[in-house]
Amino acid sequence: MFTRVLIANRGEIAVRIARTCRALGIPTAAVFSDADRSARHVAACDAAVRIGPAPAAESYLSVDRIVDAARASGADAVHPGYGFLSEDPALAAACDDAGLTFIGPPADVIARFGSKINARRAARDAGVQVVPGGEPADQSEAG
Repeated sequence: MFTRVLIANRGEIAVRIARTCRALGIPTAAVFSDADRSARHVAACDAAVRIGPAPAAESYLSVDRIVDAARASGADAVHPGYGFLSEDPALAAACDDAGLTFIGPPADVIARFGSKINARRAARDAGVQVVPGGEPADQSEAG
């Protein structure tokens, strides 16, 4: 089990993750921007770490701030939640580099399947049938 899970998200998804961790006996840490200091997800966790000002680009989307928050909170795992950095291979790689468990796919899998076009091609190359269409137009043939 984990010592503490840092939930790198906010809102309802963070509350649900915190609830599940609590049911499993795992302490949690929330992250919050200045705008979310009093948000429900902060109260739902056992600890909380400020990660920056209100703009998401300066807080929830900062890989460095998330990893720093995990260290500051004593977490040994990071759950990205949904959206924000959950589909960014940089967070998974940074967690790995920092010795933190990323609760999600490895960085190389996120990089490969984070793009629907790449995921579709990989599935097709693996012999999985895909619905025809959906491929981007080849712009090199455009007149």
